[in-house]
Amino acid sequence: MTGCGRYLLFICSGAAVEMDATEFRRRGREMVDYIADYIENIEKRQVYPDVEPGYLRGLIPQEAPEDPDSYDDVVKDIERVIMPGVTHWHSPYFYAYFPTASSFPAMLADMLSGAIGCIGFSWAASPACTELETVMLDWLGKMLNLPEDFIAGTSGKGGGVIQGSASDATLVALLAARRRKVQQILAEQPDRSEADIISKLVAYTSDQAHSSVERAGLIGSMRMRNVPTDEKFAVRGEAFRRIIEEDKNAGLIPTYFCATLGTTPSCAFDHITELGPICNAENMWMHIDAAYAGSSFICPEFRPLLNGVEFADSFNFNPHKWLLVNFDCSTMWVKRRSDLIGAFKMDPLYLKHDHEESGLITDYRHWQIPLSRRFRSLKMWFVFRMYGVKGLQDYIRQHVRLAKEFESMVRNDPRFEISADVKLGLVCFRLKGSNELNEALLKQINSARRIHLVPCQLAGTFVLRFAICARTTELRHVQEAWHHIGELASELLLKQRH
Repeated sequence: MTGCGRYLLFICSGAAVEMDATEFRRRGREMVDYIADYIENIEKRQVYPDVEPGYLRGLIPQEAPEDPDSYDDVVKDIERVIMPGVTHWHSPYFYAYFPTASSFPAMLADMLSGAIGCIGFSWAASPACTELETVMLDWLGKMLNLPEDFIAGTSGKGGGVIQGSASDATLVALLAARRRKVQQILAEQPDRSEADIISKLVAYTSDQAHSSVERAGLIGSMRMRNVPTDEKFAVRGEAFRRIIEEDKNAGLIPTYFCATLGTTPSCAFDHITELGPICNAENMWMHIDAAYAGSSFICPEFRPLLNGVEFADSFNFNPHKWLLVNFDCSTMWVKRRSDLIGAFKMDPLYLKHDHEESGLITDYRHWQIPLSRRFRSLKMWFVFRMYGVKGLQDYIRQHVRLAKEFESMVRNDPRFEISADVKLGLVCFRLKGSNELNEALLKQINSARRIHLVPCQLAGTFVLRFAICARTTELRHVQEAWHHIGELASELLLKQRH
């Protein structure tokens, strides 16, 4: 080794590319302090950025540096370059979309996951990565009171897996359903071609479902039919049965239904107690997407919203939305793991290992689209242990209480109306009047940048969504948000009168 230093990556000027353990300890403490200060003082920051598209390119060089920058310079640029363009999702003034979960235990677990740095595609690649995930999905499945068929245990035929997002889970389930249906038909009609069968397959979902469901159909080469919803924006059995009969009479093959519990526009709930038996009778795969709402089912008072899950083949929700586990962590359960493995299993020699057929382990590469996977179950382990079930239930209930408080404020103002049932932490509301009036109100709200909202459309009406999102949101924040909305509405209505 030359005299340039103990690391091969040193350069002779004395500036080191590689950070040693001593400096990492010091810089790590500084970063933890920065993060803690950011979270503690986040409500002082403007919730929505005031930048134009392309703002960042002018703030940094057009090419990577030839020589290393100092760590201090990098950290200084966080506030100069990054923070001006950040939408602060964890601000108590952020009420858009749905929550994205955050907690200090989950952040610490993510640090450990990054340090371990394993790629857990198989049990042998890192046994703890695989086994902790299996156990954590069983823990969470029991918290949700899922049917025993979905619990892996040591001998179950089902079990759980962490996907990257609910979109991934929807696609994985659709592809597994497609493969299962093709295999069933080929077993009965061996002379049919696979291409002919696939051309006849049809999938169904709510006309209120997330766009990722339709996208799954595009990727999976399966036509997607939207089932019309009732006045509560939910799919009912009668409408579903009618559209299935139409398709069967046209020579199509009903294959897959994605039910939604907690739709993105209004948090509506499809009637899975009516829909599940239809799917079972038609030998269709029923997947349940409860991306946001699923976290609430750990509370006994909200668990009835999941009644009917016993009819499903797969179920998914996102702890990274509302269960204090940072992104990404989307949990999916299946009744028969063989349905997934059959759709995705590839076994090159270099991925085989001695224990693969023991029956005690899972190779999760067979349960998902990508081969590689991070040690995400550490976040669940830290959060579940440090909050406990009761702590997580209290957190969910507090958000629901705040939503109900906001709903009450809206109902007490005769200028406004509630546009959908408020069951969890989302309130859909609007000014009584035209769509244009409400569009103008939303524009004023977001232009002021004191709070952040997004809209939806329900039965042709433009509606404002108010979702309780941040872990740190308190009643005072909700009251302040409503006062701000009311003031802007008064200004708008006054202008309209003149």
